[in-house]
Amino acid sequence: MLQVWAVDGIREITPGDDLVGVILDASTDPLRDGDIVVVTSKIVSKAEGRIIRASDREDAITRETVRLVASRTSPTGHVTRIVENPLGIVSAAAGVDASNTPEGTVLLLPVDPDASARRLAEGLRAVARVGVLITDTLGRAWREGQTDHAIGAAGIHVFEDLRGTTDAEGRPLVVTLPCVADELAAATDLVKGKASCRPVAIVRGRGDLVGDLDLPGARSIVRDPERDMFRQGADEAYADGFAAGRAARG
Repeated sequence: MLQVWAVDGIREITPGDDLVGVILDASTDPLRDGDIVVVTSKIVSKAEGRIIRASDREDAITRETVRLVASRTSPTGHVTRIVENPLGIVSAAAGVDASNTPEGTVLLLPVDPDASARRLAEGLRAVARVGVLITDTLGRAWREGQTDHAIGAAGIHVFEDLRGTTDAEGRPLVVTLPCVADELAAATDLVKGKASCRPVAIVRGRGDLVGDLDLPGARSIVRDPERDMFRQGADEAYADGFAAGRAARG
C-alpha cells in the first residue's frame, strides 16, 4: 500500500540550518527503511543561503539564464521567459522565486540539487535507509498548469525501466520508461500544498525504488540536447529559419 503524508511543524528555514535535524525533529512518525523523503527546493535553497538581493527579479532571471528558449509578452505588457538554467532545466524564469522571501530579495535554486539530496540522504540514513527527492514546480509543454518535478535525487531510482518486459497482453515494451521521481514529486505536492507551510513529505510503500547513494540523480532526467526535438519556441524557430533562408539567398 502506498502512503503519502506531509510533515507538520517544519519551522521557517534560514541560511545555515541543519535540514536533517529539522526534518527528524518534526517527524512524529519515525522514518523506516524504504521511505522516500521529498523536500521542496525552496527550503533547501534557504538553508544553503541561495537568497540574493535583487530589486529587479528580471535581472536575476537574466543572470541565471544559459539559453533563451521562448519569450512572450502578454497584453498587459508582462514578459514571460522560458529559459534553460545552469542545471539544464528548461522552465519559466530560470527557477528564480520571489514568493515567501524577504522584500527586495529572490531565491535561486540550489547550485547542485543532486549533491544537496545526497547530503540529506547521508544524514537521514543514520536513522533509516531512505531515498531523497528535491522538487520544484515546473510547467509542462503542451499542457496547462504546473506540477512538481524532481530536480534533485539521491538513493533512489529516478526511472522504472520497463523496457524489455511485456504488457498484460504479452506484447514487448520497447520505450516504456516511467519517470517515477517526477510521479512521486507530483503525488507529494497533493499533500504539501503551495501555501500551507508543509515543505516536506514522506512516501511509504515504494521501498523497491530506494537504493545506493551513487545511483544517477535527477540530472539524468534532463534530456540530452542532441535528442531534444523542441529546443526553441515556435516563433523563435520560425524567425531563425526565416533568417537562415534569407542569408542563404544572399
